[in-house]
Amino acid sequence: MASDLVHLSLPKHRILAEELAIVINDADPLSVRIGNYYQQARNIPARNVLHVKFKPGRPAIRKAEFQRIKNQLDRQTPVTVQAYALTWSAPYRVECMSITTAFTFGFDKRFCSKQRCAPTRHSSYFNRPSATPYADYGIRPAIAIAAVNFKQAKALIDRGVMSDQSLPSGTAYLVSTSDRARNVRSRFYSTVEKLMDGWINTRVVESEGLKNTNDILFYFTGKVSVPYLDSLKFVPGAIADHLTSAGGKLTSSRQMSAMRWLEAGATGSYGTVVEPCNLTGKFPNPGLLMDLYSSGRTLLQAYWQSVRQPGEGIFIGEPLAAPFDGFSLENTGDTLLLTTRTLLPGRYKLAYSKNPVGPYRVLSAQIKVAYHQRRFSLPYAGSGYYRLERN
Repeated sequence: MASDLVHLSLPKHRILAEELAIVINDADPLSVRIGNYYQQARNIPARNVLHVKFKPGRPAIRKAEFQRIKNQLDRQTPVTVQAYALTWSAPYRVECMSITTAFTFGFDKRFCSKQRCAPTRHSSYFNRPSATPYADYGIRPAIAIAAVNFKQAKALIDRGVMSDQSLPSGTAYLVSTSDRARNVRSRFYSTVEKLMDGWINTRVVESEGLKNTNDILFYFTGKVSVPYLDSLKFVPGAIADHLTSAGGKLTSSRQMSAMRWLEAGATGSYGTVVEPCNLTGKFPNPGLLMDLYSSGRTLLQAYWQSVRQPGEGIFIGEPLAAPFDGFSLENTGDTLLLTTRTLLPGRYKLAYSKNPVGPYRVLSAQIKVAYHQRRFSLPYAGSGYYRLERN
């Protein structure tokens, strides 16, 4: 804020703590402890702490058992809830679907491959800027706060909270490996690097894995197992994943589990729970994910909006991490200087009122926002309340 006399509201762009529900498995002591800590850490309303009960620790559950749990959850969920935070690492699969996608869309075999290497149903939330997915699309995207013990879960949650509005200056590493089958996203890397110029420091690296690197904001690669994780340092809020067949088998994979990223210091990751083959649509789009996250969206939103075919993939991490959220406002006397990364390209209007309930009058009807623009000059009409809205 410029001062206590000037108040500015921007278009809604992110899911808020009061719009997130925590899902606790009462039969799992670790789930209960994670859920209770997360509620405190993020000030989640008590009405949004939801309880289910089922045998924990199994890799997968059947459709009928899941439907019973889902029905129980639906009955408890306040209509204002826009997304779910699950508080366990297993089960991670419902038959052929990941558990996060099953809670998001309900069990639906169209999200599973009909035959080997087949594409699956597309997500209605892919590349959508909505911050209210339940209100707009009737879905509540889910992510798992996955950990094998409370110490790891607490560290993950604390990193997410610490990252908020930190505007980190770390680097995005797009790592191209010699694994031809799993390196398929590398063909997009040079384009991503150009798009991020002046917005996120981005490096394309040809290597089997980063080593002794201490400024990691994003790390995308393709490999069965990523080496040297114990030599790396991740910025709070960092996102990292590797394209491979079984990274989403969180607790029972013969390949590297996506949980290894969280244990190494990342705040979010992704992996597939059944054989997806190397269809890029079943994995996060690095450029889209980087663009959304670095524009103030939460980790949950950015990850979900970056995967076109999420049926076989599980999202894990701290849902509300938002390192690039927020804004600053400077009053020069005749102009308000706004700095923020949260405005998407397009046209906006600025309205003003002397009091918060209105009436508001339009000060400027045609404020144009360019791609990756972060500084704006707004007309100043005196002390009061300003509202920037997209046309």
